[in-house]
Amino acid sequence: MNKTLAALAFGAVFATLVPEASADRRVNGLSTDKAVRHRRLLVSKRFELSPLFESTINADFRHIVGGGAKLEYHFSDMFSFGFIGVGSTAINTGLVDKITPTLLSQSEKKALEGMGMMIREPSKEEFEQRLNSMPFHGAAYVSLTPWYGKLAAFSQAFVAFDFYFQGGISIATLESNCDKVNVCNDPSPGKPRNVGGMIMPPDLNPNNDDPVNNGTKIGLYIGGGIHVFVNDFIALDFSIRDYAFSDNPSGADVSGPNKGPDQAVDSQDSRLIHHLFFGAGVSIMFPTRVKRTP
Repeated sequence: MNKTLAALAFGAVFATLVPEASADRRVNGLSTDKAVRHRRLLVSKRFELSPLFESTINADFRHIVGGGAKLEYHFSDMFSFGFIGVGSTAINTGLVDKITPTLLSQSEKKALEGMGMMIREPSKEEFEQRLNSMPFHGAAYVSLTPWYGKLAAFSQAFVAFDFYFQGGISIATLESNCDKVNVCNDPSPGKPRNVGGMIMPPDLNPNNDDPVNNGTKIGLYIGGGIHVFVNDFIALDFSIRDYAFSDNPSGADVSGPNKGPDQAVDSQDSRLIHHLFFGAGVSIMFPTRVKRTP
C-alpha cells in the first residue's frame, strides 16, 4: 500500500512539472532560435576571381601545365555558377623519355626500308610529332557547396573553409605538329592511293598517317575542391578537375572497326579520355566587405 501511494504521488508531481517545462521552452525561444548568429557570409552574393595554376596528374605522354583564371558568382552559400579558362604548355612524361631512345631516326628507318626491311615501329620523329598538346582548356559549370565550417588551432587561430563540387561542359583546343612532307605524308590513310595515275593498294603503314588528334573538343566537366579563407575576402583554392572529351593523345592506330588495329589512323582511334588536373589558386571575393547574418 505504501509503495502504491508513493508511485501515485510521484506521478502527480511529474504531471505538473512537464507542462511547466514545455511552457518554459516556448517562452525562451530556444527551439526556434538561429543555430549561429553573426555568421560571416564569405561567399553568398559575391563574385569570385581566382588566378590559378593547373597540371595534369594522369597524362600518359605529355603533361599539360599552365595558368589561367576562374570567375564565379555565388547566388547563396550553396549555389553558384562560373567559368574557367587555362592556357597551357606541354612537357614530355617519363614514359616518352624512355621510349624515344629505343627508336630509330627517320633517316635510319628510311634507309632500312629502302633495303627491303619492313619496320613496324615508328621512327623518333613519327612518334614524337604525332603526340598532341593542349594549348587551351576550360569549362562552364554550376557549383554546389554543401559543407562549410571553421578550424581552430590551439583555440587561438581560426580558419574558415568550405568544400565544393562542380559539374558542367568542358572545352579544349588540341594541337599536333606532324611534318606533312617527311612524316605524315600518306594522302589517303587506309584507302587505295593514286600514284602517277595508277590506283595502288593502301600502304598499311599507320606511322605515316595524319594523327587526327587536333582541333576543338567539347565534353563533360566535373570537379571538386576546398576554399581555405585567410581573411574575409581572400582564400586559398585547391581542386581536382576532370575534363572528359574525345582524344587520341598518341596519334597512333589504336582501334579499328573491330576494336583492333586496322593499319590506319582515323577518327575511330579517338576515345573518351578523362584528363585529370590538380589546380591551386588564390580566390578574391568581391565586394571585399563581408556581410553577416543577424
